[in-house]
This record gives sequence, structure tokens and C-alpha cells, in this order.
Amino acid sequence: MALKPPDDTTLTVAGLPPKGTGRILLIACGALAHEILALKRMNGWDHLDLQCLPANLHLWPDRIPAAVEQAVRANQSAYDDVFVVYADCGTGGLLQAKCDDLGVSMVEGPHCYSFFEGNAAFAAKSAEEFTAFYLTDFLVRQFDAFVWRPMGLDRHPDLRDMYFGNYTKLVYQAQTDDPALDEKARACAARLNLAYERRLTGYGDLAPVLASVAAARAAS
Repeated sequence: MALKPPDDTTLTVAGLPPKGTGRILLIACGALAHEILALKRMNGWDHLDLQCLPANLHLWPDRIPAAVEQAVRANQSAYDDVFVVYADCGTGGLLQAKCDDLGVSMVEGPHCYSFFEGNAAFAAKSAEEFTAFYLTDFLVRQFDAFVWRPMGLDRHPDLRDMYFGNYTKLVYQAQTDDPALDEKARACAARLNLAYERRLTGYGDLAPVLASVAAARAAS
């Protein structure tokens, strides 16, 4: 089933227990909804609630800090803690500064490609992979909506060389072992005329980061 990017919607049950019972709100990019919900289910993190901001904010990263601030201020008084499930994501340090002002923590790293690979592993490969174009499970599912059409390639395929002429390969960072997504990612690489590489990264640094968030409140 294809993932429909969540709008600004809380993905949790109504009637939350009152503040003081250990509930944590995760304010996250909608592109991470599948992964966060899967980790919640696998680990029984019922005290973590999820609110997703629109995934297409990545088309305008300068809007991310303000959107996160609005969500934090609207919900902070109802929760014992709030954690922001974004990396820097093209905000040039502005999101980290905003989170510092708000007194909340966020995921470390430059973007989700880095923390899915593992920030240390991604940094170690950066010198040799600066010509790689990355896709995650979400972006494979939503390739047309988040890559092909926003870049105008559906209307002007000749723009391919302008956008991707300096890339050499497409790296699919697979969070799940799904042959159908693998086939679709391979087709995306072919459309961009790039070599194809698949890496089963799983959830990378996202899993231990959320485990730490969940455990810190549970232990307090």
C-alpha cells in the first residue's frame, strides 16, 4: 500500500492521560511516519505520541523551523517532554537554534539519509559519495510527487542533465526488505540514467535515538 504523506495530523488516540504520567510527543517529518510508527509497535512505546508535519516542507526547508515551533508551542504544555524527529534538513542550523530556544531536543545529523545510514558511516563515505543521489523507502514510494514533478521533469525531461548531470549513481537506502520497492527504486535510477545501488540500512540511528528518548522518560 502506498504511503499518503500525512498532513499536520496527530497520529495517536484521543483522551490522553494528564501531564505527569510520562507521555512524550514526537514532532516529526511526515516522511518518517511509517518508520516511527513501526518502531513504536515493535518496542511497545505506548507513551510516545506522534504528530507529523507535512513531508513536503522539505521543498521549502526555510519553513521547517517555524512549523516545528508552532507545533511545539501548541502541545508542549500537555506533555512531559517533546522531541523533534528532524535532522537539520537543509535549514542551515536554524532548526537546531529554534529547538535550543524552545528547550527541546532533536535528531543529530544533516538529514535523514545520514541518520538512516548511521551518521558516522555516512560521514565516512561522504568524500567518495558526493555524486550519489539518495532515496529512502518514502521517497521511492513518492518519487513522482517529491522528485519528478517538483523538479519539472514530467514537463521538461531535458532538465535531467541540468539537475543530475554531475551524479553518477542512485543509492536506495532501504528501511524494509521489500522486493517491490527495490524494483521501483531501480526504475527510478533508470529514469534518471544513474547507476543503481541498494543498501538495507534499516532504521539506522533513528532506532537507538528513539529508544533513548523512550527510556529516559520511562526511567524518570
